[in-house]
Amino acid sequence: MMHFTESSPRIAWQVKGASGPRVLLVMGFGMRGDAWNPQIDGLSPGCQVAWFDNRGIGQSERTTRAFSVRDLAGDALRVADALGWSHFHLVGVSLGGMIAQEVTLLAPERVKSLTLVATHAGGPLGVAPKMNGLVHWARAAFGPQSERVSEQLKLLYTSSFVNRLGREELRNRMQDITGVKPPRETALRQLWAVIRHDTRGRLKHITAPTLIVKPKSDILVRPFHSDVLARGIANSTLLEIEDTGHGVTFQNVDQVNAAIRSHVTAHE
Repeated sequence: MMHFTESSPRIAWQVKGASGPRVLLVMGFGMRGDAWNPQIDGLSPGCQVAWFDNRGIGQSERTTRAFSVRDLAGDALRVADALGWSHFHLVGVSLGGMIAQEVTLLAPERVKSLTLVATHAGGPLGVAPKMNGLVHWARAAFGPQSERVSEQLKLLYTSSFVNRLGREELRNRMQDITGVKPPRETALRQLWAVIRHDTRGRLKHITAPTLIVKPKSDILVRPFHSDVLARGIANSTLLEIEDTGHGVTFQNVDQVNAAIRSHVTAHE
């Protein structure tokens, strides 16, 4: 069942699971919250799992002005308020990981644990993916709709995974959840938010127990950014995953889900 925050911009959110630790999932660039389905299905037995569409994405309200990652963090906190969650475990991927950092800095008393997946702390090198990653990302975000899924395959997954699962089967799985491009104005505003994101000097203030997931073959967010996060956040653990790209939450779903569940349980 879809719910909406009362205040504007109205954020569309959903929740699954009747009991257990409360886990809030924050999605990345241009993706609906439903892209968390592998984690929703894997974690909801035994956890209360909530997810949402970032502003301007999916069912959430569009805005007419630029916004920052901190603004998006405020949206996430409004979702937690709507859920009635005073405390929760927080998981973010890519842009969602940047949002999760800001949530933890804005409301440290509310975050029981933090999981950061394939993300970065910003700064000049934060928006400098490998050239092939930049090309595939730009085509997926701003190119023809007909090419979106093909470009996402190249952007998110390693060739070994695509060959193992089968290109057509993977395309079919992706089409419903990630196949629709975000509105162009929303994508541009998200990009501007990413460019301005910089928590490097504030990572030391993140005290929540933090799990950092580093896909070592990521061509969009260079893997060394996970090391920067791990050095900057004192109470952190680094999980390195070999031969895995930016789409680690699907490519390595069992390993990622097990790591999140273990981390959440340990700090519940």
